[in-house]
Amino acid sequence: MSKKSIGLALLLALVFGGWSSFFVVDERELSIVVEFGEWKRSVARPGLQFKLPWQTVITVESRVLSSDTPPAEYLTLDKKRLVADPVTRWRITDPLQFYQRVNDEVGAKARIDAIVNSEMRREFAGRNFGEIIGNAREPLMLRVTEEARKQTRTFGIHVVDIRIKRADLPKEVQESVFQRMRAERDRVAKRYRSEGSEEASKIRADTDKEKTILLAGAYETSQRLRGDGDAESIKIYANAFNVDPEFYAFMRSLETYEKAIGTDTSMVLSTGSEFFRYFNQQQK
Repeated sequence: MSKKSIGLALLLALVFGGWSSFFVVDERELSIVVEFGEWKRSVARPGLQFKLPWQTVITVESRVLSSDTPPAEYLTLDKKRLVADPVTRWRITDPLQFYQRVNDEVGAKARIDAIVNSEMRREFAGRNFGEIIGNAREPLMLRVTEEARKQTRTFGIHVVDIRIKRADLPKEVQESVFQRMRAERDRVAKRYRSEGSEEASKIRADTDKEKTILLAGAYETSQRLRGDGDAESIKIYANAFNVDPEFYAFMRSLETYEKAIGTDTSMVLSTGSEFFRYFNQQQK
């Protein structure tokens, strides 16, 4: 090999060595430098960094990551089965511990999911179904988060929070629960309708009673007024008769003629008829 070739090879080796001695740490990442599998240093500051050519850089995310745990079935205090789908948000705080204990994100998610499932199972076992899907969910998940945070601290991981996307009954139980709920709603609806019908009957009965009382009172008043009017009329007629009986009889006869005889009426008069006695007097 010529000196020129050797020099070119050395130059290439120097260029490669110099190029491989530098690496860039992104502001969204954390890095550690290892030499033949042995940790040398951790790098948290972003920018251009230096290392020896034979050293290796392992980079991990410093941003918040999420682990969507597969839905699992839990047993509550009142012996009801509950399907929950938790989501865990976490971030890496110590890249060395993370690399030594879980190696990568896949291993971290597996460990986190196992811890979260265990803590949720323990917490759900101490609560009734109604509490878990109601107001007790928030403090319950805060306790799960705190316990998971303690256990994952040794992995170089900080658990930000744990939330439940869905908490429901198993599919095979949902239909029977729905039918029970529907039957209960129907029972309540029937009770309300029955109570409404009973109240309506009471209102109708009271209204009919009030109507009958009002009609009876009105009829009584009208009969009394009619009787008073008839009595007054009789009294007036009696007074008029006592003043001039003959003139009174004549006027009453004229009123009777007006009502009983029309313009086209033909009369057959009897000389002995008391009804037409004033006609007879006229003829005389």
